[in-house]
Amino acid sequence: MHLSMWTYPWDIQDQGLAGTIADLRERAGLNTISLATSYHAGRFLQPRSPVGKAYFPEDGAVYFRPDERLWQDKEIHPLVAKNLAERGDMLAALVEQRALGGPRVSCWTVCLHNTRLGMLHPGHVTRNAFGNPNYYNLCPSSPAARDYVVTLVEDVTRNYKPDMLELESPNFMGFAHEYHHEKDGVGLNAEDDFLLSLCFCEHCLARASRAGVDGRAARETVRRFIADLCEREIPERQFPDFPAAGIDAFKPWPDLRAFLAWRSEPVTSLIREIRQTADPATKIVLIDLKDGWLGGVDHAAVGEICDGLILCCYDMTPAEIGEVLAAGRRALPPGKFLGAGFRVFYPENRGAADLVARVEAAVAAGAEGINFYNYGLIPAKRLDWVRTAVTAIASKDGTT
Repeated sequence: MHLSMWTYPWDIQDQGLAGTIADLRERAGLNTISLATSYHAGRFLQPRSPVGKAYFPEDGAVYFRPDERLWQDKEIHPLVAKNLAERGDMLAALVEQRALGGPRVSCWTVCLHNTRLGMLHPGHVTRNAFGNPNYYNLCPSSPAARDYVVTLVEDVTRNYKPDMLELESPNFMGFAHEYHHEKDGVGLNAEDDFLLSLCFCEHCLARASRAGVDGRAARETVRRFIADLCEREIPERQFPDFPAAGIDAFKPWPDLRAFLAWRSEPVTSLIREIRQTADPATKIVLIDLKDGWLGGVDHAAVGEICDGLILCCYDMTPAEIGEVLAAGRRALPPGKFLGAGFRVFYPENRGAADLVARVEAAVAAGAEGINFYNYGLIPAKRLDWVRTAVTAIASKDGTT
């Protein structure tokens, strides 16, 4: 079974390479490390770092050494994190350790969520029905943004040879995404957020038109919905079956429903290009949430073209986790990888028993891999919760 923990390069640097590997393999019982290879900004509490307790990573930076030959004549270029020059290439170090018997290496790669690049290239970000840019989300319909992500994955897989590469955000993102000091006095509900997240940039409109879809008509419908939600005294539901009914919640508005049906095409085709261009020896899997369609993701279509899915099951009951993973398994063709992601956070998990119940539910529903979040963000003693969960699932299937 694939057993991994999402990890930042600076955590390895703080704990030391040998100490990190010992924590993950001996203490937590894991066999893989999922290293952030391309990542966004944030503020992280580092509970056991001997260097500092708060860390602010550079926005939209990569944590590997790009092959400049691949990036010639590209419109969008990656920014190499200063961390790499100052403290070392942790991806290269892990690959070297793998050759010496260390854990398998997976590259946790943030794709289109990149505010720094969005600010530099505003013509390639998603835009709502009023044309306002979402700088944190490069658009999967933009040729330049697509080229950036495809080249990024090609570079990492062909030059570092990871066992797996995990794609995060190769899709459309929600309107609310913890951008700096977000303000919302309306009280947006889930359907309001979805309407504000729909992209009608010129790249999307042109791509939809080539597919015979009238994106401009859909945009007008969405504009009316957004205008209405801004006029209400208090938030109200407009679509009673949202999100359970999927795009059929919008069936009374055929132009909008057709646009939503088309919306998965840019995402699916981008992941296809990624898989075709990446090193064949590296598994390419998608990290996603249960309602992937909200971001334009068709799990069944993606499962046909890449190597599998990791479904994040944060803050769910074991019964809910079982349903999500069972649906994920049904969406995937036989032989494709299905993983589940869990936070080792409190109070989401109040002890090892909570984590065990969640992990067991995922494995019972067909998960063959578990990723835990996140090495540097949790106290060291919670690695023992992970070990307890790993031991529990190992005892059920007779493995170690």
